[in-house]
Amino acid sequence: MIVFILCFILFLVGLFGVLTSRNIIKIVIGLSFMEFSVFLFLALIGYVDNGQIPIVSGEATSRVYVDPLPQAMVLTAIVIGLATNAMLLAVAIRIYKKFRTFDIRKITSLKG
Repeated sequence: MIVFILCFILFLVGLFGVLTSRNIIKIVIGLSFMEFSVFLFLALIGYVDNGQIPIVSGEATSRVYVDPLPQAMVLTAIVIGLATNAMLLAVAIRIYKKFRTFDIRKITSLKG
């Protein structure tokens, strides 16, 4: 139970970084913390104490198996999160090249 609370605290640290920071790079790092806490939470959902690998043989014994679905979801989410972070950093670099700052308060003429 304590591990789930630590995941929630890690999510709140990332959320705090996103809400209080005015630096674009720090906002991206805060989003990465939030993503990592969700990944950790999903991986912990599928964990079972003394669980066996989910390979069912011909034996008819009752065993406790680890659920592989959250692990597969986390692997997929890591790839999507990597692409999202790469895109966010590319946008941050383009903003820096145009305005010469990462500070959101100094970037006032963002128009589409």
